[in-house]
Amino acid sequence: MAENASSSSSLHIAGGDDELMLDGFESGWVEARTHCDHLGSLSSDLIHIPPPGTPCNRCEHPEENWLCLCCKDVLCSRFVNKHMLEHYQQKHHNLALSYSDLSVWCFSCDAYLDAQVILPLRPVYETAYILKFGNAPPFRAIDYPQGVDKEANT
Repeated sequence: MAENASSSSSLHIAGGDDELMLDGFESGWVEARTHCDHLGSLSSDLIHIPPPGTPCNRCEHPEENWLCLCCKDVLCSRFVNKHMLEHYQQKHHNLALSYSDLSVWCFSCDAYLDAQVILPLRPVYETAYILKFGNAPPFRAIDYPQGVDKEANT
């Protein structure tokens, strides 16, 4: 049986005499993937994109919108009217960028992607950042462990 601890960022799992404490369990931290097999579906022109604040193409909702990185449609999130999710289900366009936090999601991988590490995603991330904040993003240095092929991230 699991019991919630008094801290919002930990969980006690009772099992006889042993207890396991999982720190950060409820923190919301998600490790973004550094590789995706679905990058071949990216639009060839991700430098020219609609600006953040563009309403959903279907319901005109002004917030929580995503940019389809395959066709550049702007559609609302699953927390609004699910138009981006429906778009993926109908068109199989699996890559999208959130205008809320500039995260990139792959529906097929069911995972966030690291737009600073995956080189084909960097231009759209940078363009969206500039459109949203008015200046270039601070890119972090990418360290590749020995034996890791840098080209595998493209």
